[in-house]
Formats: sequence, structure tokens, C-alpha cells
Amino acid sequence: MSLNETYGTIKDVLNKARSSVYKTVNSILVQTYWEIGKIIVEEEQIGQKRAGYGKYLIEELSQRLIKEYGKGFEERSLRRIRQFYILFSKRSALRPELTWTHYRLLLTVENKNARSFYMIETANNHWSTRELERQINSMLYERLALSRDKRKVLELSKKGQLIEKPSDMIKDPYIFEFIGLEQRDYYSENDLESRLINNLKRFLLELGKGFHVSEIAYDNTFVFKLGDQSKQFLSMLKNCELQALVRSS
Repeated sequence: MSLNETYGTIKDVLNKARSSVYKTVNSILVQTYWEIGKIIVEEEQIGQKRAGYGKYLIEELSQRLIKEYGKGFEERSLRRIRQFYILFSKRSALRPELTWTHYRLLLTVENKNARSFYMIETANNHWSTRELERQINSMLYERLALSRDKRKVLELSKKGQLIEKPSDMIKDPYIFEFIGLEQRDYYSENDLESRLINNLKRFLLELGKGFHVSEIAYDNTFVFKLGDQSKQFLSMLKNCELQALVRSS
């Protein structure tokens, strides 16, 4: 084994260890905040007959915790931790793949079914916090729910996005705000093409599940096929879940 190979092997071990430590710390942090939220809610219930007790409890706890553990326990933070327990009261339902930052984003989703959907999709697709925030802001759940009946919408909240037929892969509408084009009624094909290629990873995430780049043709074009219809897009893609290649023209 050469020196470079030895260094590379050690580097892989260290990176795996760092990743493992990061995941462990985040998991412990989520569990800790859940426990704190549970204690606060249960104490509020005991003293609920006393007017203003909930507000007093948060204020007093915040002052004492800040003195001993720092600014991470300001009143706003404790209220968020309290809300976390209320919205995710089943400890067994917490997903270890999600960090505390993921859960903070989920707390902003008011619709219970949408919140459950985003939690499942984040875990299943390994979304970063930035990608989760983008999907929430682009109303992914609402876009998918529009084309489904009530039973299918309920399945979204329990199982995430299920692919039962090719049309389930397609979102309507697509949201490409990340390419940075100013809002206008139409764009030139060249502008759209160059911006999408420069943001290829986000473009694939917006297309839906299973897409990845198979090959980029010299003219940067491909034909996307769905059933008996086809449209010209950029590059050449393969959808792993459909086991279908999007072939160039």
C-alpha cells in the first residue's frame, strides 16, 4: 500500500468516526429536548389551575438554566422545546435520521399530515436541513396532494410519497426558484438550460424520487418519456425507481 493509499484509508476511518459521532450527538440532543419538553408540559398540567403559571414556569426555568448552561435555554428556546414534545409526543415515532434543526423546521408546519409527510420524506431521502426547508417553502406536500383523492392524501402523511404508476413521479407544478432567474412570464431555452445544469443536484431533487444523471450529451439535451408522451429536457437522466432511462434525441 502506497503512502497516499494509507493516508486515504486513515482519512476514511476518521470521516466515518466523525459522522458517527455527529449522528450520535444529534440523536442524544433530540431525545434530551423531548425529555425536557415532557417535564415542562407535565408540570404545566399540575399547576394549570394557577393563573399565569405556564408563563411563570418558562420564565423561571429559563433564568436558572441560562445561569448554569448558557443562552441555549432562553424563553423562546424553551417554548420551542415544549412545542416539540406536544407535536411529537410519541417518543417511538421520532426518526433518528433527523437532527434537532430538522425538527425545528418541522415545527413551522401547521398541518399535522404535512408535518408527518415531511418527516418521513426527510428520513427516507436523507434530506439536509436546507433541502427540507426548500421543500416546505415550495409546498411539496400540497402539490402532491392536489392530484390525489382523500385516501391517497392520508397515505402521504403515513407512508410518504409512494410510486405506484409512472405519473406518480411527476410534480405539478415544478418549482425551480433555486436557479436564480428573475420572475417573468417566459424564459429563453438557453437561459433555463444553463441555469439548470449549474444547479443540477437541486434540479434532480425537484424532479422527484429516483432521478440521477446517467450521461450528459454533447448538446446537453435529452427526451423525457412518460407513457406515450415525451418532452425535451436537459442532459440524460435515469430514474432508479422506474428503472427507466431518459434517452437523448
